Amino acid sequence: MMHLPRTLRRQRGVAVVTALLLTTLAVTIVASLFWQQQVQVRSVENQRLHLQTRWILRGALDWARLILRQDGIDSRGGATRADGVWATPLAETRLDQYVERERVEGEDYDATLQGRIYDAQSRYNLTNLADATATSGEVRAFAQLLTLLQLDAGLAQSAAQYAAKAQAAAGQAGTGSAPMAFQRVEDLLAVGFPQAAVERLRDYVVVLPEATAVNVNTAPAEVLAATVEGMPLSEAQSLVASRKRTALKVEDVKNGRNPLTKLDERSDYFLVLSQVRLDRAALESWSLIHRMGQSRAYQTSVMWIREI
Repeated sequence: MMHLPRTLRRQRGVAVVTALLLTTLAVTIVASLFWQQQVQVRSVENQRLHLQTRWILRGALDWARLILRQDGIDSRGGATRADGVWATPLAETRLDQYVERERVEGEDYDATLQGRIYDAQSRYNLTNLADATATSGEVRAFAQLLTLLQLDAGLAQSAAQYAAKAQAAAGQAGTGSAPMAFQRVEDLLAVGFPQAAVERLRDYVVVLPEATAVNVNTAPAEVLAATVEGMPLSEAQSLVASRKRTALKVEDVKNGRNPLTKLDERSDYFLVLSQVRLDRAALESWSLIHRMGQSRAYQTSVMWIREI
């Protein structure tokens, strides 16, 4: 090659470099195609996993609705108690055998479900603050609950004013700038509640589609003490301990005193916590179930589902 003309040697060198560049480009294109194909395959797998988790969630809600309906039938419309079958948590349960999926040899595949049903009427309902016929008592009840939880009781009045404005605006046309009614506990941030207070209240308050009574057989001591004027927390704690033996009556809680909010011995609204894990996909959600009817005609419906 040393004896070839310089121009010919240069041309051969350019040809070699060009061939290497073309080979590199081809390899890059092929690798990119394989990568895109792998991404698309993984995307399809993820979509399938998320779809399957939602089907499992729907199955869990159907199970919860069945449990609540049967509880209503068994109790014949009587007291809804904290020790009912509906309140038994569903421990983490493996679903591997029930979910169809192509298996790879040696693959570690997980499919689990766990959850729990909570009585929504064991909590103070923020929707009650918009009840014009009982606003004064409701505000005092909410303020007392805030006091018992070592929070600023003055925030109760702000929440009530906000709820009243939202309700008034709901019945009028052309009020696009008016506040919207409470939809969830986090909406308290809009009326001046600090984030820490919202977190503290999360297990004690709820927002339901309508004004409701507090269930004396499932409410925590703090909520019971807040609902009856002049009830000390120690007495409420004694009532909570006594209802483990027998269901409470509304009169047992009132004991001749004035209730600041509605009281009842049964519940119609329940919160369902569902946690589904399917291979790489995980879904945690809260749902609200409404139970209605009487005797053997109980019906249940899912009001909303919120993913966390």
